[in-house]
Amino acid sequence: MPKLPDGRRRVIGQAEAGSRLDLWLARLAGAGSRRRAKTWLERGKVFLNGHELSGQDAGRLLAPGDNVELWIDRPGSAAAPPRGLAAARVLLRPAFEDPFILVADKPPGLLIEPLPGARAAVRNRPGTPRPPAARSGLPEITLLDLVRDHVRSAPGTVPRVVHRIDRDTSGLVVFALTLDAWVHLKRQFARRTAERVYLAVVEGLVRDSRGTWTNTLAWHAGRKRQAPARPDEPGGRQAVASFEVLEQFRGAALLQVRLATGRRNQIRIQAGLHGHPVVGEKVYRLGHREGALTFARQALHAARLSLVHPVTGKRVSFVVPLPEDLVGLIRKLRKASR
Repeated sequence: MPKLPDGRRRVIGQAEAGSRLDLWLARLAGAGSRRRAKTWLERGKVFLNGHELSGQDAGRLLAPGDNVELWIDRPGSAAAPPRGLAAARVLLRPAFEDPFILVADKPPGLLIEPLPGARAAVRNRPGTPRPPAARSGLPEITLLDLVRDHVRSAPGTVPRVVHRIDRDTSGLVVFALTLDAWVHLKRQFARRTAERVYLAVVEGLVRDSRGTWTNTLAWHAGRKRQAPARPDEPGGRQAVASFEVLEQFRGAALLQVRLATGRRNQIRIQAGLHGHPVVGEKVYRLGHREGALTFARQALHAARLSLVHPVTGKRVSFVVPLPEDLVGLIRKLRKASR
């Protein structure tokens, strides 16, 4: 029975040439079955001549001189990657990456991580982009899945979520790639020293060119949404954001919103509470009738992120442009306002 110590290469000899890869792996100590061998392949634990293999390579025939390497404890390979991950890799758009942090420009329609309790149920909304797995009815691929896949070849790298934006919000999200970086970044967000600036298209005529929204909000876990609360209400937390009107259209406005706090769905509910629901908003209309403007998602984009790098100690800033759907919405509003 051939033995292949973890992380070591084995050169295929003449006697083993012509064997199916999965059968050859099944004879290894620690495998014991073709099913286990296929699992190793599916989880990226097997390399042939320096190239990572997949489950589709199970029937590959080995040739004399082939180098086979097995990496059992490869980081990120403990669980099978979601189906459709390879096709979804185009959705990961790093705005910045080093060994300690990865800043991604998230497209709309992609969850940051699986919802609590299970992998997220697929929710198809016409006109909103969805990952390939979601469109096929398979368990939904998340941005965290894509980041894990992206860094899986780096030993000791374990991506961790630092903060979140909503599924249908686009823009910047930062992941920590080491535990120390995660602790450092989480502390910044808790102390409100990380700067987050959003662009939002809201309904109506915004009379003040700039201002501050201050509200008390309470998160209702059962309903999975925020609600206005009294300052003395249990669970009530202050939410503060400043806004500036960048462009006023007929019946809508483009705002720049700077978060002072980071409550879930904060901009969406505060815009509604102050009389200007985000265009495309379905949940936080708060008594406002849906207007004539239609959009497939809430028109909200995390455009700028600034924080102190957890290793260098220098403040770094990232800016990403509006996605195509929001560019199209603004172009349409400008044309209608002439």
